Amino acid sequence: MMSRDNSILKTGDWIKGKSPDGELIIGYIERIDILEETVKTKVISSDNKTIEGKIIPMLSKQVKKMPVSKVANKEQVHYLIDLALASGDEEWFFELTFKLNKMRELVNAAK
Repeated sequence: MMSRDNSILKTGDWIKGKSPDGELIIGYIERIDILEETVKTKVISSDNKTIEGKIIPMLSKQVKKMPVSKVANKEQVHYLIDLALASGDEEWFFELTFKLNKMRELVNAAK
C-alpha cells in the first residue's frame, strides 16, 4: 500500500498525517486494510489528546511514512526509549537500551 509520498507502507512503520477532523497525528501502523486503503494507526501524539493511545483508521493517502531516525546522542536515545515505552514496543525498547549501553561502554572505555 502506498502513502501520499509514494512510500510503501507496512505494519510497524511510523507515520504522520491528518485525521479526518484535521488533527495532526503521529503514530505507527498496527494493521493495513488493502481493500479499504486504510491503515489502523496507534496514535502516540496528536493535537487531540483524547485520541492518544487509541487505534484509529486513516486513509493511506492521508499519511506520510516518517524517515528512520539516525540517533546521534544519548539524549535522543532517552527520548526514543520513552517513546518506545509509551507505545508499548518492547522490541524497540530493548534495541534502544542496547544502543544506550553500548554508548556508555564507549564513554567508559575512553576514560
